[in-house]
Parts: sequence; C-alpha cells; structure tokens
Amino acid sequence: MKFLNEHLEACFIVPLMFLMSIIIFIQVVMRYVFGNSLTWSEELARYLFVWLVYFSVAYTARREAHIRIDAAINLYPKKLRPYIEILSEIIVLAFSVFIAVTSVTVFQKISASGQISPALHVPMQFVYCAPLIGFALTSIRQVQCIVRRIKGLHKHEEVQDA
Repeated sequence: MKFLNEHLEACFIVPLMFLMSIIIFIQVVMRYVFGNSLTWSEELARYLFVWLVYFSVAYTARREAHIRIDAAINLYPKKLRPYIEILSEIIVLAFSVFIAVTSVTVFQKISASGQISPALHVPMQFVYCAPLIGFALTSIRQVQCIVRRIKGLHKHEEVQDA
C-alpha cells in the first residue's frame, strides 16, 4: 500500500508518456519516410495525452507542486502563512471535488449516448472517464496534503512552545 500511495500516478504517467512518444514517433516515420500515415495514431496519442494530463494533476497534488502564487502568500506575516497555505489547499480540494462530481454527469451522458471514437472505434466514455478518475485522485491527494500540513502546523507550534 505504501508503494501505491507514493507511486500510483507515476505507474500510469510513465507508460502513458512512453506509449504516446512511441506512437508519435512511428507516425512521423510512417508519414515522412514511407509517405503514408496511420489513421489511428493521432487519435490514440491524443487520448493518451488526455489521460496523462489528468494523472499529472493528481501527481502534482501528491508532490505539493501544483501552481500557486507564492508572491501572494508572501504578502502575509510569517506566522499566518501556514494557515493561508492550508486555506489554498482547501480551495484546490473544493475545485477538484467540483470537477470530479461534474465529470460524473458528463461521463453518464457520454455513456448513454453510445458515442464511439472515429478512428479507433472505442467508446468515448473511456476518454471522458479521465477527468473523473484524475480529479477524484486529486481530491484524495489534496486531503492527504491538508492533513500533512495540519500535522506540520501542530509540530511547528510544539517546537515554538518548548
């Protein structure tokens, strides 16, 4: 479980990046060397990229490396900054929960429509499931981050009291 907690996103990101790179390379070789292109490669690369992006959002949340404006946080006094950081993490959590919940509706509509992709003929629900899974995982990672920050806040207060 510890391995999955620490490396779950990377277990998906690395193969997705590898496959996407290989497919794009093969497409370039086919187009420029053989003068013929594959009909399915660009679509598959695009779908792999979509999944890669959503797993990367969760990965950055896990690493606490998502984009934030440090200049805004630095405007506050040093004693207040840890609380502002927790507040910013809570805002990101609320956003990720909102996107995950909204994605359920989109996923259900696409599933009901029976839409399939033009080149690969795969159900589009697999593509539209990416934001749902990505932001659900991001929400979990945000909760973990908030808990870590709160624990760190208590440790910091204990050190100052001593």
